[in-house]
Amino acid sequence: MKWLADENFPITSYKILASQGWDIKHISLENPSIQDFEVIGRAINEERIVLTFDSDFGTLVFKEGYRPLGVIYFRLPHFLPETPAQILLELDKNGFYTFEFHFTVIDDDGIRQRTIPK
Repeated sequence: MKWLADENFPITSYKILASQGWDIKHISLENPSIQDFEVIGRAINEERIVLTFDSDFGTLVFKEGYRPLGVIYFRLPHFLPETPAQILLELDKNGFYTFEFHFTVIDDDGIRQRTIPK
């Protein structure tokens, strides 16, 4: 899978995932300050799953009709910069979740997924 980290995704987590061989790009390193619809457009064009802390991506998918490969939205009020990477690596290791074609919410209560409409 290929990943696109939104500007608010911690650089520390991005570096951890990249060091583990993940095909990941970070908006703040390549296109800082672009709009959310541009981020999701890039994810669609490059067939990447968006990693974000921004709830606006739910609006883009479910109200505006954007159809990315997937979105993982982190709703973690308190976390260390490496926490998102640790979560993703653990989820990848256990293989229980499929992120393609899903809008995934990760918060303190667990993980919820909703299929992205076609």
